[in-house]
Amino acid sequence: MKIAKTLGQFIIEKQADFPYAKGELSRLLRDIGIAAKIVNREVNKAGLADILGENGTTNIQGEGQKKLDVYANEQFISALKHGGECCIVASEENDDYIHLDTDVSTDAKYIVAIDPLDGSSNIDVNVGIGTIFSIYRRKSTKGRAVLQDVLQRGVEQVAAGYVIYGSSTMLVYTTGKGVNGFTLDPSIGEFCLSHPEMKIPKDGVIYSINEGYYVHFPDGVKKYIKYCQVEDDKTKRPYTSRYIGSMVADIHRNLIKGGIFIYPITASAPKGKLRLVYECNPMAFIIEQAGGKASNGYERILDLEVTELHQRSAIFIGSENMVHKAEEMMAYFSPQVTKKTFEGLVAIQ
Repeated sequence: MKIAKTLGQFIIEKQADFPYAKGELSRLLRDIGIAAKIVNREVNKAGLADILGENGTTNIQGEGQKKLDVYANEQFISALKHGGECCIVASEENDDYIHLDTDVSTDAKYIVAIDPLDGSSNIDVNVGIGTIFSIYRRKSTKGRAVLQDVLQRGVEQVAAGYVIYGSSTMLVYTTGKGVNGFTLDPSIGEFCLSHPEMKIPKDGVIYSINEGYYVHFPDGVKKYIKYCQVEDDKTKRPYTSRYIGSMVADIHRNLIKGGIFIYPITASAPKGKLRLVYECNPMAFIIEQAGGKASNGYERILDLEVTELHQRSAIFIGSENMVHKAEEMMAYFSPQVTKKTFEGLVAIQ
């Protein structure tokens, strides 16, 4: 029986890809893996412990925080602080970024942006949820790291990944040299390499979008949805609609099977709803490394300027040909939503 390679072994093996890191990035990824195991343990017993339901607080986006949201946030921050390789952690659950200045992290070189529990509205109904993380090297060289160290474009990420807590728990990550997936083996408590060199198909037959907001979508999105629904043997249409409501779960499925995930601008969310720093950039980095494409409908996600910690963006992400087709329809049917007007758009008629 062949013994699977563990996440720790794989990280050490690939450490030579980053000679400047001197092991810090490897240790940082290890710390994230440890925190993910702790969160996974609580997720798996959520129906037995007093950890379901609302926490009674809201995050900066005005969204109600679940008890597990808060717990996951605390665990990842604690693991990163203890590890000492991270100088700043920026979390979707916190208003501002957090300095992790301790005796061991004074000279830490890495910034971590994290969505501790994506899809948390699904917690109470036992639907797949996840964690999304993104890692950058700090730019400043003197004193404490600053906000500009966090506000880097997605193309400057040195690593990104997600953990999906579902029928099995998987950690998928990239350091810019392909994508690899690790499944948690509960018998030994280790993430083991199960999906080496992951590649997303160029085409797919799944589209993922919350069609309940159809009337509020730009015309280009409406036209693309209709395109997906029209029968055509050559392009294997009609496509299948699959929407879980958890970005990690929807994109993980499409990464394996091929498909597109769309969260566009709407009349009530003219800048988009998903967070660029915590969700769009890391997932875009992963999907591009797997051979896919990620766009806001007009521009590459990873090239977007980041001006705010909790900046929002629309996203079209998944199989290359599917995203390209959606971009074509946005350009043709929604030309008013151009680069110049995208940020200032108030409503879509």
